[in-house]
Amino acid sequence: MVRFFIDRPIFAWVIAIIMMLAGVLAIRTLPIAQYPNIAPPSISVDASYVGASAKTTENSVTQIIEQKMTGLDNLLYFSSSSSSTGSGSISLTFKPGTDVDVAWAKVQNKVELAKPMLPQTVQETGVKVSKSTKNFFMVVALACSDGSMNGNDLRDYMSSNVESALSRVEGVGEVMSFGAQYAMRIWLNPDQLVKYSMTPSDVKTAIQTYNVQVSAGQLGGLPAVKGQALNVTVNVQDMLQTPEQFEDILLRTNSDGSTVRLRDVAHVELGTESYENEIFCNGDPTGGMIIRLASGANALDTSKAIKEKMNELSRYFPKGLRVMYPYETTPFVTVAIHEVIKTLLEAVLLVFLVMFLFLGNLRATLIPTIAVPVVLLGTFGIMQFMGYSINMLTMFAMVLAIGLLVDDAIVVVENVERIMHEEGLSPKEATKKSMTQITGALIGIGLVLSAVFGPMAFFSGSTGIIYRQFSVTLVSSMMLSVVVALVLTPALCATILSPVKRGHEAAETGFALTRPFFLWFDRMFYKFTDMYTQMVGNVLAKGTRYILVYLIIVGGTGWLFMHMPSSYLPDEDQGVMMVQVNLPTGSTQEKTLRVMEDVKEYFLTVEKEAVDSCMTVSGFSMAGRGQNMGMAFVKMKDWDLRNKPSLKVSAISKRAFMHFMGRNDAQIFVFAPPAIMELGNSTGFDFELQDRGGVGHAVLMQARNQLLMEANRHPDLKSVRPNGMDDLSEYNVHIDKERAGAQGIAFSDINDTLSTAWGSAYVNDFMNNGRVKRVYMQSDAPYRMQPEDINRWYVRNKKGEMVPFSAVATSSWGYGSPNLQRYNSFPSVEIVGDAAPGKSTGDAMKAMEELAAKLPKGIGFEWTGMSLQEVQSG
Repeated sequence: MVRFFIDRPIFAWVIAIIMMLAGVLAIRTLPIAQYPNIAPPSISVDASYVGASAKTTENSVTQIIEQKMTGLDNLLYFSSSSSSTGSGSISLTFKPGTDVDVAWAKVQNKVELAKPMLPQTVQETGVKVSKSTKNFFMVVALACSDGSMNGNDLRDYMSSNVESALSRVEGVGEVMSFGAQYAMRIWLNPDQLVKYSMTPSDVKTAIQTYNVQVSAGQLGGLPAVKGQALNVTVNVQDMLQTPEQFEDILLRTNSDGSTVRLRDVAHVELGTESYENEIFCNGDPTGGMIIRLASGANALDTSKAIKEKMNELSRYFPKGLRVMYPYETTPFVTVAIHEVIKTLLEAVLLVFLVMFLFLGNLRATLIPTIAVPVVLLGTFGIMQFMGYSINMLTMFAMVLAIGLLVDDAIVVVENVERIMHEEGLSPKEATKKSMTQITGALIGIGLVLSAVFGPMAFFSGSTGIIYRQFSVTLVSSMMLSVVVALVLTPALCATILSPVKRGHEAAETGFALTRPFFLWFDRMFYKFTDMYTQMVGNVLAKGTRYILVYLIIVGGTGWLFMHMPSSYLPDEDQGVMMVQVNLPTGSTQEKTLRVMEDVKEYFLTVEKEAVDSCMTVSGFSMAGRGQNMGMAFVKMKDWDLRNKPSLKVSAISKRAFMHFMGRNDAQIFVFAPPAIMELGNSTGFDFELQDRGGVGHAVLMQARNQLLMEANRHPDLKSVRPNGMDDLSEYNVHIDKERAGAQGIAFSDINDTLSTAWGSAYVNDFMNNGRVKRVYMQSDAPYRMQPEDINRWYVRNKKGEMVPFSAVATSSWGYGSPNLQRYNSFPSVEIVGDAAPGKSTGDAMKAMEELAAKLPKGIGFEWTGMSLQEVQSG
């Protein structure tokens, strides 16, 4: 077969060109990513029960949905969270390789089964099922440079005009806005309601009556009488649009002809759906949203599509509005891939120079050099066929392959030159004779290398996914190298090499300018070869001594292997950081904003040499939502501008942690995103402490506090913290059902009044700037600030009498959690942390397991996220 290609070099070139074309076409379509898609697919379920406590949300929403999530194929684990803001979420993670669309459909079906059992309010607002990862992929923000729009304007514009557009971009799994769009807020005055003997239900009914879109039909509609000449639409009433129109709603007409209107018992304003968040970027009011990546989506393609969509939308922005990206994870991926490609090209150049140095002949050097791009491009074609991506691991495989694949071509070239030198044959005849001698050896080289790297493709779990692409890429390039060495390289040797006189060295036939250098190099090389031969002879003469040295080396290697810190993947400077701020429970938004201002000032002043921007969000963090929570997204300057070690993310985060460590008014944690962003939001470990014995929430929290205290003393651990919220004081209202029944008060009226006054009741919709938005009704702020304010509220009994709450209710102070978590159906508390300097995540996880073993009976634990992947990888 080899002789066939030696005699037909053009045919060999055609095969090589086909391989290269396949690679070129593959490069244009291959996705680019940092790592292979190893993150398990995840589905999230989100619902909202406005005004409900965390316990109520868990009992009425989260657990109801959770209990229906049975019989799902390939479910790896699931977690849920219920917040005192009324939000409930469930995240279901499936085994790698699961079809995410099939998983989504099955979860959606389970949610439909649970819907009839959910509160009516939750059913009205809807339950959302989305295919998204848990990580923060990108933060998109809008700011106004001329001050014509305030924070509420920006958040409304983003929610109304940007959020839905971005949610439709391919690859986007979920869009989560900070803040909300405008809403019509009806702020009730309980004193005025009592004065007019009215309840919130009366107000709600009146609004629903007057604020309605009526479909009145048509004049001349079908079927029509014969000869009808007119057909027009009949318009009766549109939805209300302004606060003044709402204030004019008639609530009641008295017997004396006087009227009670909405303005008499409430004031109306255009507010927002939610007042939880205040967002600033570099101190300026901002509208922002977090984008989560869809399961299995390509990060770079999605990032590019998002920016293209934002550029498209920006053409219609109001004057002064600008787009910012305070947090994004893809620039690091792009830079990392470019660096690997640069290394690949440098490796090709170095291989060429080394071959030229040792072969001493440009023609002979060109032959292996030509083989390199043929093999590499052919490997890209195989990657396309296998469904792989251009990522760090496949590129590293190619970098390693360059040094191996040229060996086959070099073996062919050197053997041909040897035969030409020793026997004086022509290049073509020497090539034919050479291939009869080394064909078996070339095939053997390929098989041996495949046997070395091939088994890596059969590792299980996420480790297997990581190394499979590395292994297959490397083995594919080796096999293609053998093919090229049998097909193209012999044809090149037969046509490119110059004849060599018998007994002459190849260096003697090179360029006259370089011939003296190569002759000198050969002499020196032979001299060093003789010295090495003598050294090997000395080693063989004293074999026992050197066997002992060898055993010491092997033993030392084994000891280092056993004691080297183990980790799933190394942490890197990805150009972004996150800051989590936890104030003491019960702290107000005003206090949180002051702390967030300090965080912003530190990064923009103390660390200004490295920091590009700092976006702060109050009322939100990865630990939960609440007035005492905050989050900051810190974007670093370009890596080229941070070339000093002191300007790296690791150094800055360490300094920031030490700076904020002494604060008594807040806990501030600074951390970087993980190596694989689809597996979480932070570096370090992710630990779930569980109540497996039904010991109760109080015992679970005591165990959590005990574990945190011991962990923060442990030398292998650092920044161990709960990824949740501490218990806080709660005001409990106890309704005496018997007393309420005796006074003729319906229990549903009591619940409706309470939820409207202290929570927030959705009434219906209104039109604002051509978009449908919501109407909410709630007690005005001055009437819900103190515990005794509850006595301002009255309910109507069957006789039409107004009865104060104090007649049917008592109150007391209690203690409870504003954020309840569950993991695999067990009540849980998530704990995250990092390894101490010089220690790995494997060391940190071992330390946590040892500490958890000392906890009370009934308390268990599980690993989740990237920590679970590390455990499963062994």
